[in-house]
Amino acid sequence: MTKPREIAGLSIIVTGGARGIGRATVERLARAGASVAVGDLDPDLAAAAIAPFGDRVAAAPLDVTDPASWREFLQAVGHLGPWDVLVNNAGIMPLGPVLKEADEVTRAIFNVNTLGPINGTKAVAPGMVERGRGHIVNVASAVGRMAVADGATYSASKHAVVGFTEAIRAELAPQGIEVSMVLPAVVQTELSAGVPAAKGVPPVSADDVAAVIEGVIRKPRAEVWVPRWAQGLTKASLAMPRRLQDAMAKASDAGEVLSQADPAARAAYEERARRNAH
Repeated sequence: MTKPREIAGLSIIVTGGARGIGRATVERLARAGASVAVGDLDPDLAAAAIAPFGDRVAAAPLDVTDPASWREFLQAVGHLGPWDVLVNNAGIMPLGPVLKEADEVTRAIFNVNTLGPINGTKAVAPGMVERGRGHIVNVASAVGRMAVADGATYSASKHAVVGFTEAIRAELAPQGIEVSMVLPAVVQTELSAGVPAAKGVPPVSADDVAAVIEGVIRKPRAEVWVPRWAQGLTKASLAMPRRLQDAMAKASDAGEVLSQADPAARAAYEERARRNAH
């Protein structure tokens, strides 16, 4: 059995590290002794996230959709490298029927959720290949395996992350690079404000996901769900005939959780996500 890797001494990048899952991940990794570089569009929140941790943690502006921004970010935080781990976490989730979704929102969802991990990998993985070691962790979503209505573009963007992750795992394994993906269900963060949990699925916190990310860094695995038991249930469901899949989704409300989201509870997040899309 492979001995778990120590977090202390690793140099790790976390995108979207000023809020939610990203911030909880930064806090866990920093407490464990890692040097952490936080990339985020919000410099004030990023500064607040790193404030308790001293010189081992740094933040710099990062637009994950822009390769030039990646180059500037890596230059700004380069004193903490070379990089052992990249956590591609940044994501957005505007919700609503696809036929009413503005074109710029559709593009923004794919630019952040799909091109973000691709750009990050292309920016950071070459250095890992040169050193013959490294680890990329992509934070996808349970809807990357099982799509949900009223989140069609979000589901599609996370399906793309799943496919990208599986493909680069095959490409980079011969170079000594580990590639993992973490698939959370509904997480209690601003991104999922107002979204109810499916029947029988306990709420998941940002720290629950961060704990899984930390665990995956310590002991790399190809695919981990949060909660973990949802992986087997979902994959068993996908192996069933379509009518049984539909019946199970209806019984659990899993296929309707996004369409049942409370608009008032989501108003602040939706306004910010859509404003940034323009």
